[in-house]
Amino acid sequence: MVDEITRPSGKVLTEADLQAKRGKPESQELVQSSDFVDVLAHCQQDMLAVDKVIHQRLSSDVALVNQLSHYIVNSGGKRLRPLLAVLSAKMFAYQGDMHYLMAAIIEFIHTATLLHDDVVDESDLRRGNETANALFGNAASVLVGDFLYSRAFEMMVDVDNMRVMQVLATTTNVIAEGEVMQLMNVHDADTSEAAYLEVIHCKTAKLFEAATQLGAILCHRDEKEEQAMADYGRYLGTAFQLIDDVMDYSSNSEQMGKNVGDDLAEGKPTLPLIYAMRQGSSEQVALIRQAIEKGGYDHIDEVQAIIQQTNALDYTEQMAQQQAALAIDALASFPDSEYKTMLEDIARQSVHRSH
Repeated sequence: MVDEITRPSGKVLTEADLQAKRGKPESQELVQSSDFVDVLAHCQQDMLAVDKVIHQRLSSDVALVNQLSHYIVNSGGKRLRPLLAVLSAKMFAYQGDMHYLMAAIIEFIHTATLLHDDVVDESDLRRGNETANALFGNAASVLVGDFLYSRAFEMMVDVDNMRVMQVLATTTNVIAEGEVMQLMNVHDADTSEAAYLEVIHCKTAKLFEAATQLGAILCHRDEKEEQAMADYGRYLGTAFQLIDDVMDYSSNSEQMGKNVGDDLAEGKPTLPLIYAMRQGSSEQVALIRQAIEKGGYDHIDEVQAIIQQTNALDYTEQMAQQQAALAIDALASFPDSEYKTMLEDIARQSVHRSH
């Protein structure tokens, strides 16, 4: 990676500048940026191996691609999706190192979606840091996101497993569909709970599902076991997103690493809003409807009060807990092992996060 590069604004950013903006040394990121510290600590060597693959495969002859992709990959993410890919393979006693490559592919796809998401949402803060589009510009973020997608597909070829390629290709397509569905729902106060849950499945849960399913595929497990692992990931991903929805109205910017009320400001009708409209008075419904259709932060305090009064966060949390329980149930048929226990622990911890 080059030491400095000129951003679109003309200002030269050195690696020291970027490190300061990230706010934490790269070597600390794996164990200090997550609520899943115990599991990550136990799998530290595996995750360092994944990290090595990630950094090797990020390499590009284009300086801006190097710097922007390294910036977003090292900006404090949980590495949860690649961790799930590793754990699912190890639960089936996988012997080899191909699971590290698959975990890196999952992280590249996830990172590409973040780059594109932040441009679409016009976000300026993620994980407590400036978003890549705020720092480098929208055009660079979109194009480097495209680079990460295409690099991920190059890496899929190296796995040399047509079933792996099929799952990942389908997953990438479904995620894109989910992004479009979410875009269609923006500022639509009539979005139903079912429609919103479908967005969650496509946009978020599908990549969790792929991460855990791939471990079973890599170990040549039968269709029933493969489906059980896919179910685990899907339920976990849904629970994870629902808790994100809760935190958007109950946490704070420092804990979340993004601005409180961002979803409302972007006109996104998430589950707490949908439920509050279903339970609220006509006046409350009218106010939430106006807030969704208009967007912005003008009504954030009133909307938060209505969400509390209608117990919308409790409802959303309960649904997340149900999904986490279903994720654990999906693993019930597998023999007990330390890796099965860790997957169960991740499901439990997914609904008790601070960020």
